[in-house]
Amino acid sequence: MFVSDFRKEFYELVQSQRVLLFVASDVDALCACKILQALFQCDHVQYTLVPVSGWQELETAFLEHKEQIKLLIKQDDDLEVPAYDDIFRDEEEENEEHSGNDSDGSEPSEKRTRLEEEIVQQTMKRRQRREWEARRRDILFDYEQYEYHGTSSAMVMFDLAWMMSKDLNDMLWWAIVGLTDQWVQDKITQMKYVTDVGILQRHVSRHNHRNEDEENTLSVDCTRISFEYDLRLVLYQHWSLHDSLCNTNYTAARFKLWSVHGQKRLQEFLADMGLPLKQVKQKFQSMDISLKENLREMIEESANKFGMKDMRVQTFSIHFGFKHKFLASDVVFATMSLMESPEKDSSGTDHFIQALDSLSRSNLDKLYLGLELAKKQLRATQQTIASCLCTNLVISQGPFLYCSLMEGTPDVMLFSKPASLSLLSKHLLKSFVCSTKNRRCKLLPLVMAAPLSTEQGTVTVVGIPPETDGSDRKNFFGRAFEKAAESTSSRTLHNHFDLSVIELKAEDRSKFLDALVSLLS
Repeated sequence: MFVSDFRKEFYELVQSQRVLLFVASDVDALCACKILQALFQCDHVQYTLVPVSGWQELETAFLEHKEQIKLLIKQDDDLEVPAYDDIFRDEEEENEEHSGNDSDGSEPSEKRTRLEEEIVQQTMKRRQRREWEARRRDILFDYEQYEYHGTSSAMVMFDLAWMMSKDLNDMLWWAIVGLTDQWVQDKITQMKYVTDVGILQRHVSRHNHRNEDEENTLSVDCTRISFEYDLRLVLYQHWSLHDSLCNTNYTAARFKLWSVHGQKRLQEFLADMGLPLKQVKQKFQSMDISLKENLREMIEESANKFGMKDMRVQTFSIHFGFKHKFLASDVVFATMSLMESPEKDSSGTDHFIQALDSLSRSNLDKLYLGLELAKKQLRATQQTIASCLCTNLVISQGPFLYCSLMEGTPDVMLFSKPASLSLLSKHLLKSFVCSTKNRRCKLLPLVMAAPLSTEQGTVTVVGIPPETDGSDRKNFFGRAFEKAAESTSSRTLHNHFDLSVIELKAEDRSKFLDALVSLLS
């Protein structure tokens, strides 16, 4: 079930059926799934949940459940699907266009006239074919290029619940987490994020409004969502401030913490704020209350002096009673880490279910487990970035930058999964842009490879668009990877829903990269 055009009318058609949900391994998709599950439970709709991590699993699941699947559509629905003739041409038309009429110059005048007419017709058909091919290229380009448009899946599901007057505070929180996931992974622009935050803020005010009197006070175990301007520091409320500063890509890249000079700048930053190291290096919850009360203002003021003018961001937090508080980004990192856990004893489905459960307030133990995994992942990310930059592993291949993680690198298996490797690549590219003095390299995209399976001799390859401030960050690597693999007969697997992530045989890496350089030059 695809949620990009999931409307109330379609949901009403679904209610009389047993629903089959194919859910991708993505935080936004998980949040959309949670909202849809809650709606189904309200309306007593039977459903089957099938997690899929890629196209192969989707195809296998579809074949296993094909007898249950039927297309529900109203006759007046406009799905904006291209016409058949805009995509395909019959073989007879192909043969007609390629069939020629040989002539030896001795035909009678009638045959010559007929031949001239046929030549004119052939010319018109060739022109029509060129126009058709151009139109087809434009259509396929729109369909095949990997770029995020519109609203997150979770927000689409919440909008559906709101239109049906069945929206709950939990659903609203899942929509917030889904949107934050897109922002954390750079899938949407800052402007789109701010716009959608404004939409969700109105819902937050509606759901969490109360009068300040005894009759309307909240119970000790209630759920409360609030909008706030908070620090752009990962997991700082569940970590130490020092660890958060060192493992947040925004601060690590601008301080250049992989260098001795960067470490000195961090010390100067802390000194400028007037925060003792003993306080900074202990758990945030254990810091003196007097320091925590003005911490945001102190950090923002000092950050402006050090050129970090975007230290505060618009976000949301949730309180479960008086003890448990989480920022939306905290939940995103925790859920992502649970979903791509490197534990070999558990299957991908087990990780999916665990991540899905962590989104419910009844499973806070799993959410806290995800936070610990996220800390490990963030530490490994910054250590890997420092290693790549200090040993000059990021090299220019001409039209793009290239970096390869070798087997035996510490924590390398943490980056064998697509989301983890993509996030590492984006953070590495941002850090490289902050560190290099080469203006041309600052405008280049990045291709990164990491070992996937030693036994099968495969690597995961991901392509990241250039690091720019503009809103136009299209990722063309999906098609480029396909073309490079075709031209060199490289053994690749294009299995991920993210087309810019592929699996490649390590033996074919050299010729694949050569073809990619030639293609993009």
